[in-house]
Amino acid sequence: MSPRTNESTPEGEPGERSVATTEPDPAPPVRTAQDPPARSAARARAAAADRGKQDADDSGDQGHADGTSDGDALDTASAGAADAGDAPSAAEAEKAEASREPAATDGGGTGAGCERAEPGHEPAEADRESAEPDPEPAEPGHEPAEPDPEPAEPDREPAEAAIEFAEAGDERVAAVRRVSAAARRRRTVQLVACAASLAVALTAGAVVVGAVRGGSGAAAATAPSAVSPQLLAGGDLDTSITALQAHLRAQPKDFGGWATLGLAYVEQARTKGDPSRYPQAQQALDRSLKLRPGNESALAGRAALAAARHDFTGALRYADTVLDENPYSERALSSRIDALVELGRYAEASKAADLADSRRPGVPVFTRYAYVHELRGDVRTARRVLEQALATATSRGDISYVAGALGQLAWNQGQYKDALTFYARALAADDTYLPALEGRARTQAALGDQAAAIKGMEQVVARYPLPQPLVELGELYEARGEPGDARKAHAQYALVDAWIALAHSYGVDADLDTALAAADHGDRGAALKAARDEWARRHTVHTADALAWALHVNGRDTEALPYARRATATGYRNASFLYHRGVIERATGHGKEARASLRAALDLNAGFSPLGARAARKALEEDK
Repeated sequence: MSPRTNESTPEGEPGERSVATTEPDPAPPVRTAQDPPARSAARARAAAADRGKQDADDSGDQGHADGTSDGDALDTASAGAADAGDAPSAAEAEKAEASREPAATDGGGTGAGCERAEPGHEPAEADRESAEPDPEPAEPGHEPAEPDPEPAEPDREPAEAAIEFAEAGDERVAAVRRVSAAARRRRTVQLVACAASLAVALTAGAVVVGAVRGGSGAAAATAPSAVSPQLLAGGDLDTSITALQAHLRAQPKDFGGWATLGLAYVEQARTKGDPSRYPQAQQALDRSLKLRPGNESALAGRAALAAARHDFTGALRYADTVLDENPYSERALSSRIDALVELGRYAEASKAADLADSRRPGVPVFTRYAYVHELRGDVRTARRVLEQALATATSRGDISYVAGALGQLAWNQGQYKDALTFYARALAADDTYLPALEGRARTQAALGDQAAAIKGMEQVVARYPLPQPLVELGELYEARGEPGDARKAHAQYALVDAWIALAHSYGVDADLDTALAAADHGDRGAALKAARDEWARRHTVHTADALAWALHVNGRDTEALPYARRATATGYRNASFLYHRGVIERATGHGKEARASLRAALDLNAGFSPLGARAARKALEEDK
């Protein structure tokens, strides 16, 4: 199973039984107050207008420690974004010259030759309402053409700025999707130019922040901690965020609301594959902590955000801080397991999972408990626990997540029929759930249904162009080998570079993505550097495998072999790891071991990779 750093789950309901015991924990969990009900955008603006004068007085007398009002902290970032987008950067010009395409910024960050995207969806009613000109007076510092009949507000409402950021983020996602659409129409030259200019424009900050759906499960820059259950119960995170923004217009001093909004942005970044949401999440969490220093929800949110950016040391620190005050915090318990897993501290992660299971049994803890067991090779326990979690799941978010995890577990073991059944269950709960859509396409490819697999993966990358599905689609094109497929594959790999540049620009450590994609389909030297950098930060089975493979493609097989063996030393059953080890063993003269490893990879999951499985079979045929 791929790293779970982007695989967050909503909080479970209280009272669920532990996976380890049927007896409830004697100590009751510490409960936090629920957020007040969110209002509609129209009611929120009306309430804000009624309190306008009082808020103006408050903002003048009770500013934050940094001298800003609730709205100012976000407005400052917006102003910087506008300034940055006024003219193309020097980096853009250099990229344009290198690609021999004239660079141009059109507000979406795309280069010349990229088509403009159609809107991805019609906005919800609240979205349309908030997008219209606000009836409230203009901001200070912007002189109207005619005298305003009403006195101007001294500060903008904070959620108004948040909505603007969300819209900006949607433009960024649309920009990446425009490039992906161009790729599928075989316009390779234009696509590469677009990918380059996209990365440069977004890195330069042409648009600063906007509003994590699942990524691909791989290092798609994925947040492990949970979002408030109220957000996902309705199955529409975007609508819930709009409601939170409306609520914060009416109650800008609600520290709990800001913390929940920050967590929601982290989840939105994960689910949409848009790392530009992370700065917005950071601002919301910072606002919460300024309103109520040290509050648990915001600190737990910081742990989730740190993990989403692959700062697992920071995530562990924030989780421990929360647990010092509240040992029963489900979010912090879950974040602590994630951080320890992603740092490669598996023995500690196992103890943390047992502790979390004893204190707060529920879906978030069950899924992590299962993954820790899977990493140790205990697939039977992992499946039992996930099935228990699915049986207790009630919300659509819980059901789609757990069923998707069961599908991935089954696919890893080559149990394709079971995998399709679980993916169907996940999609019945949420037909937009990315990991299930991707997993279904991957399973179809393993079963030989190439046409359905390519169609499904094209739909995935059209909506969420993340590194793993982009690489998978490229390899499906290569395996098919029809005229034009080589160019199509190259286009997908070029988009991986664009996404990685975007992720880096928003503070996400994407070295694992770089190493895995570049080793097979890019700059091998860059792959090795990225793998070494990632290994310096954390020693996981995934980083060991990435470093081994990067060393192999650079002709350093003797150095690679210990890392390849370390990647499989925990008992984790992953066919790609076994294949990599077999290739490296073969290159170092360990013929018998190589055949055993390659055979084990195919016996475990004969369709683990369109290109890798074919290469494994070829090697075994040659060595007969």
